[in-house]
Order: sequence, then C-alpha cells, then structure tokens
Amino acid sequence: MEDKSYKEYLEQITTLIFDVDGVLTNGTITVTTAGDMLRTMNIKDGYALKTAVDKGFHVCIISGGTNEGVRLRLEGLGITDIFLGAHNKIEQLNQYLEKHQIDLKNVLFMGDDIPDFPVMKLVGLPCCPQDAVQEIKAISKYVSHKNGGTGAVRDIIEQVLKVQGKWMGNFNAKYD
Repeated sequence: MEDKSYKEYLEQITTLIFDVDGVLTNGTITVTTAGDMLRTMNIKDGYALKTAVDKGFHVCIISGGTNEGVRLRLEGLGITDIFLGAHNKIEQLNQYLEKHQIDLKNVLFMGDDIPDFPVMKLVGLPCCPQDAVQEIKAISKYVSHKNGGTGAVRDIIEQVLKVQGKWMGNFNAKYD
C-alpha cells in the first residue's frame, strides 16, 4: 500500500459507501417492549448524504442490519442502492461496482467493525469514525475526529466535496 496522505485520494472519489450501525448511528440499539429496534441518525450526516447524491456522487449503503426504518430514512435522502442484511459485504460491493462500472480506486468506504474489514482492504479510501475498533483504525487511511452517529459521515463527505469544489455550490469560496 502506498504511503500518502488521505487528502491525495479525495480528488478521485466518485463513490461513497457506508455501513450503518456504528457509522451512521452511534452503534446503540434501543429495544422496545414490542421488539422494535430503534436507532438514532445524525441530521448533519443526512444533509451531507443528500448533498452528495444531488451533486452526482454514487452513494451506497452496505450493512449487516435489516431495519426497514433505516431503509426508509436513506431512501428519503435519495439513496437508491441500499444493501441491508449483507453478511458478505464483498459480494454486495462487487455487484454494485459492476452495475455502475466503478473502479475500486474511486471508492471511499466508511466502516467501524470487523465485518467491514474485507471491503475496506479493497477500496481506494478506507475510512472510519473515531470510535471504530482498533483493527479497522489500523487499515483506515482516514480516521475521523467524530464518533459514529455524531457527524463522522458528514466530516468525510464534506472534505471530498470541498476538495472537488462541490460543497456549497454558488456559495462556495473554496476553502479548507
């Protein structure tokens, strides 16, 4: 693996792929007496995801979780490629890349735990939240200063869009 700053990869990113639990959420699940499993997502992460979709980025979710409420939230942001119940994430990754003719070097993947490890070893820019497990931090080219569910997704999307001059549209005075 080349030893270069993660910032050198931001310009070539066309595709943003995220895990859900521990990345888009803080990794906790509230279980109701009816058996529903509730998760909390950060509204600023949602804004960044919607902005990325609107700016023409490929945005995909690959998660082992199966909560249909999560699917509804993400579809509401304009994300159409959502793989829930993914226990072999490489299979979903390959299917997605083939469908959209995407090169691995153009892919950013943010994960937080061992099930994300195989996919993260393949992509151009593996990233993780600050509270990811050590094995994931060790292979990440970027570790956000934010924890999962508290803006880590916004952090990395904002960086990609700013480097590519796509963050604030007509309001953008390119800055760091």
